[in-house]
Amino acid sequence: MKIRIKGNSIRYRLTKTEVETFSKTGTYKETADFGHSVFSYVLKAKKGIDGLEASFKENTITLYLTDKARSEWAASDRIGFSSTIDLPNGKQLLLLLEKDFACLDNTTEDQTDNYPNPKSDSNAC
Repeated sequence: MKIRIKGNSIRYRLTKTEVETFSKTGTYKETADFGHSVFSYVLKAKKGIDGLEASFKENTITLYLTDKARSEWAASDRIGFSSTIDLPNGKQLLLLLEKDFACLDNTTEDQTDNYPNPKSDSNAC
């Protein structure tokens, strides 16, 4: 799972295996160890919500997806989910959750578990 943060937007991108694991278990977690502290980012299924939600506690960003969407996402053609949260300070937080597609350009990153890019003629790297 990759995370991209820019300003007030957070985007998670998951490979096929990660989406399948999340769909089965209801959770997926990654960590980055800084030696004296650990940063975590988590995707969790949650009942009783209508769209994406997020929290930040104890060096962990947790993105929540509806439990119903969790169980259907892996088997569907749906690319992802988005939501905008109004914050108490008048700003907004944009949340994106997406399947990770193979890049169209030459990259050294391992993409064997990524989804075929729909913009690719051969749908393969």
